[in-house]
Amino acid sequence: MRTRIALGLALFLLIGTAAAEIIGSVATKFKWMGPNDKILVEVFDDDEIPGVACYLSRAKTGGVSGAVGVAEDTSDAAIHCAQVGPITLTADIRNGKQDGTEVFKKRTSLLFKSLQVVRFYDAPRHTLVYLSYSDRVIEGSPKNSITAVPILPWGSLAP
Repeated sequence: MRTRIALGLALFLLIGTAAAEIIGSVATKFKWMGPNDKILVEVFDDDEIPGVACYLSRAKTGGVSGAVGVAEDTSDAAIHCAQVGPITLTADIRNGKQDGTEVFKKRTSLLFKSLQVVRFYDAPRHTLVYLSYSDRVIEGSPKNSITAVPILPWGSLAP
């Protein structure tokens, strides 16, 4: 029975982990024990829209609790996305059926808190809009950040 519970908890913790590459970090608070508190800069690609890369800066709690993965990170984060190649939109994205689609999710506490990025398409301006925010099972945070990617021609390819 304990094995099943441990396996279930491990699978639960793995669900929703993000595939982001760490670009760098800066320390914000010295800790005597364990790693310092820091701001991480990460990059991830929008898997459904090749040609868009998003850069996310977020707080990472250090100390002993941060080192063992039980600390709760603050809801502070900022995002900037950019066109890095040709962009082709699917019909569902163009007609708004995929507005609010989650493109990134990272746990920011052991169980109940996560940082998410969702995508919207602004058809009149031919622009992708990305919103980052933090949520929690009981109470989320109003802290958020937004970025817009106007879809432009790339080389000889029209958008």
